[in-house]
Amino acid sequence: MAMLLGILLTATSGQTQTLESVLSPGPLIKSHAKVEHECNACHVRFNPKGQDALCQECHKEVRQDVVQRTGHHGRLKPAACRSCHTDHRGREAKVSEFDRKAFDHRQTDFVLRDKHVEVECAKCHAASKRWAEAPLDCSSCHKKDDVHKGGLGLKCADCHNERKWKDVDFDHGKKTRFALTGKHVDVKCDDCHAKGRYKDTPRTCMACHKKDDEHKGSYGEKCESCHGAKAWKPATFNHDVDTKYALKGKHRSTRCADCHTGTLFRTRLGTKLGTECIDCHRKDDKHKETLGTDCASCHAERSWKEPPRFDHEQTRFPLLGKHQKTECKDCHKDALYRQTPGKCIDCHRKDDKHVATLGVACADCHVERDWKTTVGRFDHQRTKFPLRNAHAANKVKCVDCHRDLKSYRNTAMDCLSCHQKDDKHEGSLGKQCEQCHADSNWRVAGFDHARSRFPLAGRHVNVKCNECHRTQRYKEAPRDCWSCHKKDDVHKLKYGTACQDCHNARSWPLWAFDHDRRTEWTLDGAHRKTRCDQCHTQPAPAGQRAARLDRECVACHRRDDIHDGGFGNRCEQCHLADNWKQLRPRGR
Repeated sequence: MAMLLGILLTATSGQTQTLESVLSPGPLIKSHAKVEHECNACHVRFNPKGQDALCQECHKEVRQDVVQRTGHHGRLKPAACRSCHTDHRGREAKVSEFDRKAFDHRQTDFVLRDKHVEVECAKCHAASKRWAEAPLDCSSCHKKDDVHKGGLGLKCADCHNERKWKDVDFDHGKKTRFALTGKHVDVKCDDCHAKGRYKDTPRTCMACHKKDDEHKGSYGEKCESCHGAKAWKPATFNHDVDTKYALKGKHRSTRCADCHTGTLFRTRLGTKLGTECIDCHRKDDKHKETLGTDCASCHAERSWKEPPRFDHEQTRFPLLGKHQKTECKDCHKDALYRQTPGKCIDCHRKDDKHVATLGVACADCHVERDWKTTVGRFDHQRTKFPLRNAHAANKVKCVDCHRDLKSYRNTAMDCLSCHQKDDKHEGSLGKQCEQCHADSNWRVAGFDHARSRFPLAGRHVNVKCNECHRTQRYKEAPRDCWSCHKKDDVHKLKYGTACQDCHNARSWPLWAFDHDRRTEWTLDGAHRKTRCDQCHTQPAPAGQRAARLDRECVACHRRDDIHDGGFGNRCEQCHLADNWKQLRPRGR
């Protein structure tokens, strides 16, 4: 007890010592010496398990391995740190020592296989560094063995294996963008990879075969388009399959340079190589491009001068009749074929007997079989004067209407121009003979008088034409009643010539005149029984129906006026129309 008390007194008398430092089991290692008097840096009072968390706070790389389950500590089963690493064993103590022979390297990020199993630890783990800091890449240990001088990067394992450094296991087809085929399989690596440089080795044919290029680069660097990996010669290029321009006829035996005069797909002038015939055969084009650039429509690949395979039916002028036997030069005066006119008149002007009066559409009448054959070709129905009935072509000759070959188009179409000799009306009815006459027969079958200015009604329907029309100048026939019914006028012109005001066409004796509606004088009383001529005593003036009468009573009853005008002219104020002698009652 006295001893314990002495310790406590000693502890309280010291300023830097604590109870834990007094009870310390021994000094710490060098790396922990700075916290030797700070027990709480590693220990948690009354909680032994809390020590592991404090360890990982200092050893962050260990904590990262544990969290990510990488490295040696991340692969171990959970255990307290002090189970492997114990301190308080002195400054020179080795708290990280372990049995190297019994250590399982599979618990690390680098599993030892083949030759690596036999390698001593010190060759990979440097004495000045922690075990976990040993590099994992091949180059760190095998840099002196890298004959590529870093040209292929640090992924040595892509080619080398752990059995033996010089045993290369490399699949050129899978691990590069250049699979070895044909003759390339037997080529030494150094032939392509000069001075051990692998990474930047070019993959174009021209890079290795420039000396073999007989074209001097004019066809570009895609040698594989023509040459194969099995053998540089002969070329394997198939122009029919590998291009859009299949070689036919003479083209198959033509040298490449004849068309490919410049670089690949270019001409000598640097322009793009065309696929049209005219691009190579411009000098052979006698038509001066007037027929376009589709030379193949006429010329064949067998021979440029071979008889053309031109189908004239595909042009705007198909050859028919005698045109099929006509030689090309008869129409085409030179090689500029497209400029050849396509109208009949251009070749047959000398044959045009109409002297261009009918225009240039010769084909409307003439046929290709024979220029003089026109029968059946011309359709008169398509003109402004269709031929019908008596005018039909088989009844009337062309010369009957057309005086000569120059007058076809300007031939008059009115009837009178041809039938003037048949016009009995002497032109009085105009030129529209068709209003009465038909083209089947000149004689009138029936005239509709309702279309004239005097429609026939009543008894007029059965009257013969010559009773009204004294001559065949029909239009001169009068239309008033008086001209025909003068003999029937019993009124002797008292009521004028407008007979139709009273009489009708059904029967002359049947007449009717409504004096109340048609005049300004209403008949009433005794006036209704009075005869017309008792009032209308004088003939009607010229152009009037009847003489206009004074409407005052005194005009007719002057002799009946016993007052001798003493009461004025307003007789109706006292006298009644029913009886002159009867006076009007007062007040009425």
